[in-house]
Amino acid sequence: MNTEQNTLKQKVAESLMAIRPSLQADGGDVELVNVDDEGVVSVRLVGACRGCPMSTMTLKMGIERMLREQIPEIKSVKAV
Repeated sequence: MNTEQNTLKQKVAESLMAIRPSLQADGGDVELVNVDDEGVVSVRLVGACRGCPMSTMTLKMGIERMLREQIPEIKSVKAV
């Protein structure tokens, strides 16, 4: 992993910290798995988020939207 990718991963990790309290309040959480060279962020939804029927909306309309607003290099977010 190069320095630029490390910096991007650090930015994503910091941004996710702002989202986590909202998810944790509902019994869920998000873990950063990877940020690839194409700007695709891989996350793992855990706890209540993992089986929630609204998890796709949380992922795309919440997590992805916020990350893309804060970090222009991010192209998409996917759950793994």
